[in-house]
Amino acid sequence: MQLIKTSKETIMNLSPFEESCMLAAIDEARKGLAEGGIPIGSVIEHNGKIIGRGHNRRVQNGSAILHGEMDALENAGRLPASVYRECTLYTTLSPCPMCTGAILLYQIPRVIIGENKTFMGEEKLLESRNVKTMVLQDHRCIEMMEQFILKKPNLWNEDIGV
Repeated sequence: MQLIKTSKETIMNLSPFEESCMLAAIDEARKGLAEGGIPIGSVIEHNGKIIGRGHNRRVQNGSAILHGEMDALENAGRLPASVYRECTLYTTLSPCPMCTGAILLYQIPRVIIGENKTFMGEEKLLESRNVKTMVLQDHRCIEMMEQFILKKPNLWNEDIGV
């Protein structure tokens, strides 16, 4: 296990593979930002392999629903429910109600969240449905979102339905 220091000075235990998955989600968020979109990234892991990755593409695709988690699910493709029930979803930001619904629909049992400081999603709903969640409060995720929100508050408010 690798010890990861978070911005709250707490220590989270992530394996090297788990850390690589979170780094892949962060890389997806950075891609979205570079494309002029909202910097939220996600990956889906199954049996030690990333099977889907994506980032928020609402701006880029003119989409109403293409959040990072939804893009990762879309890119994983059509899979049997039995596969999703063995996955871990990594996301740079706490999942919104829509993405939480997709996690619950596909019965993804574990979600690792980069941060929930800038936006608190539906973590309590996930936990109430026995989804294991871990919030890292990763400084990279927090700083990326804080900077984006400062620079583009109207776009951010649109994305979260304000």
